[in-house]
Amino acid sequence: MIDFIGDVHGHADKLRALLEKLGYTLNGRTYRHPTRKVLFVGDYIDRGPKIKETLAIVKAMVDNDHAVALMGNHEYNALCFHYPETEGGHLRKHLIKNILQHYETLRQFQNSQSEYDMYIDWFKTLPLFYETEQFRAVHACWDGGQIEYLRTVLQNGRLTDDLIYQSAKKGTTLHDAVEGVLKGKEIDLPPGLEFTDKDGTIRSEIRIKWWEDPLNATYKSISVEPLDLPETPVILIPLEISSYYHENNKPVFFGHYWLKGHPLLYRENICCLDYSVAKNGYLVAYRFDGEEKLSEEKLVWV
Repeated sequence: MIDFIGDVHGHADKLRALLEKLGYTLNGRTYRHPTRKVLFVGDYIDRGPKIKETLAIVKAMVDNDHAVALMGNHEYNALCFHYPETEGGHLRKHLIKNILQHYETLRQFQNSQSEYDMYIDWFKTLPLFYETEQFRAVHACWDGGQIEYLRTVLQNGRLTDDLIYQSAKKGTTLHDAVEGVLKGKEIDLPPGLEFTDKDGTIRSEIRIKWWEDPLNATYKSISVEPLDLPETPVILIPLEISSYYHENNKPVFFGHYWLKGHPLLYRENICCLDYSVAKNGYLVAYRFDGEEKLSEEKLVWV
């Protein structure tokens, strides 16, 4: 009896409203339900107006065993933005686009450095994925090979200081695996094609539906984002995305993809819960009770 909740991005008021709609009540400093728990799929910080309040709600629920919180790419980025490189600078470069992405979090923690540092330490306690006999959960992508590799190197599913430094080294297996589960999979567009993403950055690669067979897909059909792309077969498929999440696998819950419109299921075992709350969209939950086939009737949102 798990309630999965998508990317919050500092929208504490909507989080409170969703928890109350799901039947959770504030008892002391934490929200709780008599029979259910929450599993947050990551991305608690950046963009929204009440980041500190969001973190306080999520952490209190985790500390009191009323929730599990996974790491999102924004929490991982914050760690790398914070960690210095030995030769100078930081693991996540303080480029304009990176500063802008993290700006609201930094601004809202102004004059609260010790509190910010506490949450940075807390981010390291967040597991990168979660699995039971009935379901799987991850922030962006469940790639079986990458998950199995991470099981062998992470400490109880979590990153240590050493692993954070190792994961920032591009070209390594660890870097690719962390990037994969937290940021999803991408493929290059055909030469000459590009688009502007939600943050105004011009891109020539697209996030793909990793649960679809890329060998039978077009650029338009495999793109997570509803872009004006050609209905031509995908070419130059990297080896690591030649596999996909099959229909007979257990249900998987994730966020990350900034979907738009009315919350829907992609498939009976595929549930994305990120409906762009930070872009005037919805904060979405799924009420899971162990079913093998998911139902759109169990989606709840505010």
